[in-house]
Amino acid sequence: MDYRADHRAAPAEDSTVELGTGELSTGELSTGEWGTGNQVQGEPRAGRWRPATGRENGSSPAVRRSCAGQDQAPLVLMYHSITPYTEDPYLVTVSPERFRRQVRWLHRQGLRGVSMAALMAARQRQCEAGLVGLTFDDGYDDFRRYALPVLLRYGFTATAFVIAGRLGGDNGWDERGPRKDLMTARQVREVAAAGMEIGSHGLRHVTLTETTDLALQREQLRSREILQDVTGSEVAGFCYPYGSLDRRVLDGVRGAGYEYGCAIWASELTGRYALPRVYVGEADGGARLRAKRLRQRLACRNALAGDAGVPAGPAVALAGTQPGLRRSA
Repeated sequence: MDYRADHRAAPAEDSTVELGTGELSTGELSTGEWGTGNQVQGEPRAGRWRPATGRENGSSPAVRRSCAGQDQAPLVLMYHSITPYTEDPYLVTVSPERFRRQVRWLHRQGLRGVSMAALMAARQRQCEAGLVGLTFDDGYDDFRRYALPVLLRYGFTATAFVIAGRLGGDNGWDERGPRKDLMTARQVREVAAAGMEIGSHGLRHVTLTETTDLALQREQLRSREILQDVTGSEVAGFCYPYGSLDRRVLDGVRGAGYEYGCAIWASELTGRYALPRVYVGEADGGARLRAKRLRQRLACRNALAGDAGVPAGPAVALAGTQPGLRRSA
């Protein structure tokens, strides 16, 4: 399925767009979801999801009210490749223009995109209102060329989950292609220096539930060591290739010293080391993103409640079990 089929021409920079499949709007959401609704274009407004800023420090009454409760899982968006394209068999690519419009829409809803490390730190302070986690799987070089300038323009940050054993290589695990270049070690350092978080996506991009214990340890522990050497900083996050995990894989992430893990789907393993995310594709405008958020909330109301008491279960999130995810992370 070609997700670009239902797109109309991109609107002018300051125009309000009509609601429809894949289109964006500045006031389509009801209060208490992703924004306050009926807001002035381009100007974020206070509300339940009011973004935190450096000068507020939790002292504002509005911020204190919005941080008082955490009755829903934080929103985390999952991207892969941001680049112009003509073929995308695994539905992992978003065009630069569509991505720019998606980021602009978040901004106009009064939301601020942040790295997972920043989101988890805000969660720890019970003050993540207004923050949206932005994640980019695989470490494609096009993140540096097309996504980073847009993020910096809006004052957003993000987490790039990099495959430590394929630095400077390509996406050879995608048999049907097309081939996409991955960032080199130098480019990963550049992205980190620009304020983005670097997380691990393993060594080779393999299904971890199918690996031996020794191979699993290398995927999780060795990849962290490599990326810490590359960046000179702690690597706090791990992202499960293909979204596939079970209790053994999750325990390995915890044991390797990571502070959190990103999954895709909500499951009985959902918690700090299996955070669900919302897939974002070329067709996703405001209406579709809102619907996906509501679906996620229904699936996982206690996504960050912690791992205590969560029973072990079968492997989670095999590729192809959710519409729009042919290949997954």
